[in-house]
Amino acid sequence: MKLPDLDSDTIDRVVEMAWEDRTTFDAIEQQFGLLEKQVIALMRREMKASSFRMWRKRVTGRTSKHLKQRDFIAGRFKSANQKT
Repeated sequence: MKLPDLDSDTIDRVVEMAWEDRTTFDAIEQQFGLLEKQVIALMRREMKASSFRMWRKRVTGRTSKHLKQRDFIAGRFKSANQKT
């Protein structure tokens, strides 16, 4: 999958947001223009294999990572770095 050229600070922020439970893939897409598949490819590229497997196991089926599947609109915490 073709990923856009991102600087190291942006990559670090995307990885951080992807690890956060309440940050949706929609928020990452809105802020950085990366689709869910691109975020997965970025995580696979940037992380150790064992860390990537742990992350994938954690987010697979997690409704909080998908805005349309959430049963709540706003969480208890919103990072100051998060635009949405």
